[in-house]
Amino acid sequence: MADKSQILIVDDDENIADLIQLYLTKECFDTKIVYDGESALSAVKSYRPNLVLLDIMLPGMDGYEVLREIRKFSNLPIILLSAKGEVFDKVLGLELGADDYIMKPFDSKEMIARVKAVLRRFQPTNTTQVPDDDLPVEKVTFPGLSINLTDYSVHYNGNVVDMPPKELELFYFLASHPNQVFTREQLLDHIWSYDYIGDTRTVDVHIKRLREKFPEHPAWNLTTVWGIGYKFEYHEIRSNV
Repeated sequence: MADKSQILIVDDDENIADLIQLYLTKECFDTKIVYDGESALSAVKSYRPNLVLLDIMLPGMDGYEVLREIRKFSNLPIILLSAKGEVFDKVLGLELGADDYIMKPFDSKEMIARVKAVLRRFQPTNTTQVPDDDLPVEKVTFPGLSINLTDYSVHYNGNVVDMPPKELELFYFLASHPNQVFTREQLLDHIWSYDYIGDTRTVDVHIKRLREKFPEHPAWNLTTVWGIGYKFEYHEIRSNV
């Protein structure tokens, strides 16, 4: 039997935390509850969860600060929980490295669906699979760059680049369709699909983070097509010899 995925619940409202725990336990997840930011950071290192459900409004260190600290040492999947529905709050969370954002009050089925979706996207980096030569490997390569969606790995100029699942999926999708322009709506629908209801600025945030990790290359780069969207622009480097 596969080990249960471990979910860390961080919420200072005991009633909400207990309710979330009840929903997750019914889905056979292993859970742990903490009620403040400092305890959350300690639990991430001791409990070693597969995913964190993190409330933004916490006493002392708030959820944004906790998220920022976790991202200094881990790409652990994190879903923010908040009663704040402003676009600014969502974008800030995504810029800091959140993988999803759930508004309170939330429907239990939606919450479970989002948790499962994020775990599915991250699962390849946390499991050991027996190689199967009959199964296709989803991988694209360009000069200095390799993006492997099968094992969720990225290599840039010979170095491994750690990336949250959503960033990697967006990068892979664009790179697997070189020189094709996609609108923000198309990218939002393809990468986030049914499990995410978000603003198109979500795409802009992720593109910004990708550009910070991958400066423009002589053969390829992420290009903005003004008024439309984005594309992975690629052209062969011709030798003068």
